[in-house]
Amino acid sequence: MPNTKYIKSNKLQLSDMIYTITLNPALDRTIWIERIRDDVSNRILEEQSFAGGKSIDVSKVLKNFGVDNIALGFVGGFAGRELEGRLLNEGIQTDFIRVSGETRTNIIIHEKETGRQLSFNARGPEIRPSEMMQLVEQIETLPSPNIVAIGGSLPLGVSPEIYRKIITLVKRSHAKVVLDVDGESLHQGLMAKPSVIKPNIHELSELVGHELKGVEEIATAAREINRQGIEIVLVSMGARGILLVADGQEYLAVPPQVKVESTIGAGDSAVAGFISGVVRGKSLKESLIYAAAAGTATTLSQGTALCQRSDFLKLVTQVKLEILAE
Repeated sequence: MPNTKYIKSNKLQLSDMIYTITLNPALDRTIWIERIRDDVSNRILEEQSFAGGKSIDVSKVLKNFGVDNIALGFVGGFAGRELEGRLLNEGIQTDFIRVSGETRTNIIIHEKETGRQLSFNARGPEIRPSEMMQLVEQIETLPSPNIVAIGGSLPLGVSPEIYRKIITLVKRSHAKVVLDVDGESLHQGLMAKPSVIKPNIHELSELVGHELKGVEEIATAAREINRQGIEIVLVSMGARGILLVADGQEYLAVPPQVKVESTIGAGDSAVAGFISGVVRGKSLKESLIYAAAAGTATTLSQGTALCQRSDFLKLVTQVKLEILAE
């Protein structure tokens, strides 16, 4: 039977407050060329810039789906002002902490001739202790948080333990926390028991200490994490779909085969799709289908562009749901 207790406790109204937290956001400068050639001038055919970062991507997709939210985190310098301006132009509310350093700019290069994609990610600004405390104080006083999505890499000067601190603060207000980080950040975050985590296969393998391959092996690892107090474990598996494990319920949502233009932001879009289902009072099964459709829709767009609602609506009816346990 579906976990109706969980669903009812998370059946939010669209007017309730949803926040996203990105500690190391970026401007993603995306460039298209015919092919990289040595010792010659490579001509740029097209270029675009996007506001980027894992939870910023979540904010953007939620907004595309008609779900209002507020983006939090650190921004600084001219790049930070451009990033914030781009979000405001997309109708996304922001309440960033301004820092003395410069928001990073990532470079993504697409070779049209080969389909190859190269990413060069900058480190980002160093965050001062006083700036970090501004964020902590902001989170302590967030107005009526119901769902808080946290994701992305850490800027310089910030310990992975900050994720445990943030989750602990958010949970004091009885909000649900969705965590999408990896490595030591994930280890630290799990200590505070977020409501939902969304590792991919590689991140889950690193977490449990050995390589995971088959669905049953992956589900076994997810069950163990669920037993440790994580309400919902979502595991993204690329074209194989997304696995959900939650207190006796195990579902696998498999998207249709599509022509993949780019995988950047697909996992973030899946998180947004899942949250979108939850805030609309959908069941876990339906919310998982939303996640798979949203993640797949993003792969249809070039560069760092994210899923469009029209693509999502076409795909959501084509996702196949397998019930592994219920």
